[in-house]
Amino acid sequence: MSDTTAWWIAIIAGFVVVLVVAALLQLLVNLVKTIDRRVADIKGTLEKVTANTASAALIDPTGDAVDRVLAEGLQHHLFLGRVLPSIPTPAPAAVTNGASR
Repeated sequence: MSDTTAWWIAIIAGFVVVLVVAALLQLLVNLVKTIDRRVADIKGTLEKVTANTASAALIDPTGDAVDRVLAEGLQHHLFLGRVLPSIPTPAPAAVTNGASR
């Protein structure tokens, strides 16, 4: 094999290596773009979930407040039942403080 043939083989092999590296880098870039897009989609979904459940912490305090309003209304009803004979007075119900939820 002559020196010229060896050089051409080396040049062609180098060109093939460069093409393979370029193809692998393009594949890597495409995969990174796909991952980035999917991460953005997941981030958007998580932001929607966070916005959707932001007021969930208010459920317990709201339930406690409703229980207090109900107890107060029951006290008014019982008082008016004793004062005004036309209001029927039910048997006293157990007052809850929200712990049964």
